Amino acid sequence: MKNFFLLLICLLVESTFSQEQAISMKNITSSYHYKTHYVSIDSTEIAYVKEGNHKETLLFIHGLSSNLDAWYRNIETLKNQYTCVAVDLPGHGKSTINAPEYTPSYFASVIHQFIKKLHLKNITLVGHSMGGQAAIKFAVLYPNEIQKLILIAPAGVETFTTNEANAIQQMMTAENIKNTSDAQIEKNFQYNFYKMPEEAQHMINERINIKSASDFEEYCLAIQKSVSGMLNDPVFSDLEKIKQKTLIIYGKNDNLIPNKFLHPTLHIEDIGNLANQKIKNSQLQFIDKGGHFLQFEKFEEVNQLILKWLSNP
Repeated sequence: MKNFFLLLICLLVESTFSQEQAISMKNITSSYHYKTHYVSIDSTEIAYVKEGNHKETLLFIHGLSSNLDAWYRNIETLKNQYTCVAVDLPGHGKSTINAPEYTPSYFASVIHQFIKKLHLKNITLVGHSMGGQAAIKFAVLYPNEIQKLILIAPAGVETFTTNEANAIQQMMTAENIKNTSDAQIEKNFQYNFYKMPEEAQHMINERINIKSASDFEEYCLAIQKSVSGMLNDPVFSDLEKIKQKTLIIYGKNDNLIPNKFLHPTLHIEDIGNLANQKIKNSQLQFIDKGGHFLQFEKFEEVNQLILKWLSNP
């Protein structure tokens, strides 16, 4: 009888462990600040939040290895004057991890279908980093669907040679992403900020926690493919094709753009001025003591710039 109970306990422990291992990244990802909704696009489930009920819409696209909750500090203010919608791109957050592609052009096509599904109107598209590169593609591929464009520390303005792109892809492999230590994860997040806000600690905790997700390897592969997608689907030549009125915002202390290792003599002012020069109807703003994750670290300044810019015809 004693052995029977020991066996039962072992089976229960094993069962519990298996259930824990079966938890997906979608369920491990912490609760967002706003209610999460879902919509199916082809075979992909897209998570999103929608706050405010106004005539004009702000549609937010997050950056690499981030999620829609990156915008909650902006939505808190902007929802009072605009309908605010933020999405999780495929491979990120609570959306489907596996996707046919992870290029800016594919992400733009997903946003295009998303807009149709939700019948969104009077849209200003807002993209950060990788989401900025996807927003640039969207503005060129679907010019009639948005009225204005806001690019916050957009990727794609800085260009890379074939050798440089290959070096980046050799470093950003699924295996390397999978084996990143907790300490390095924390350093990587801190590198996104000039001075990391305490409120950003949950991002670090979440990234560490998803290492135990049942689909963590798929997530790592999605991040690898997203990096390759940005490099293999460039947007620099698209900048001159943008017709929408555009606001460009960079932090003066961005540690990620430009790449400090590959382009040590290039400065953030060079990148910003180049974007402003190429995009015909654009306005450029720099924010002091602001890092790459600008909309979170300096959300008050970003919100005020957006509101002021949108209020001008």
